[in-house]
Amino acid sequence: MIPAMGRTLQIRNVPDDVYEALAYRAEREGRSLAQQALHDLRQTNDQQREDRRRQILDEILADYRAGRTRKLSTPVVELVREDRER
Repeated sequence: MIPAMGRTLQIRNVPDDVYEALAYRAEREGRSLAQQALHDLRQTNDQQREDRRRQILDEILADYRAGRTRKLSTPVVELVREDRER
């Protein structure tokens, strides 16, 4: 798998409290502001994925307990393959 090229992001008009919190975390973790911002964005993205995954699993469990079946839009084989490639 070829790694994706990085992109540049510039954020203007960052509120003082947000900037100070980011700078504090960056200093505490020994990172630059850019590294800390990227770390925080990745963490947020990972958490949103986990929240969505948990929501889907909860829906499936509720359907199972209620005796309802679900038709998958993607074949199970593809889903398993995709999960293994992560």
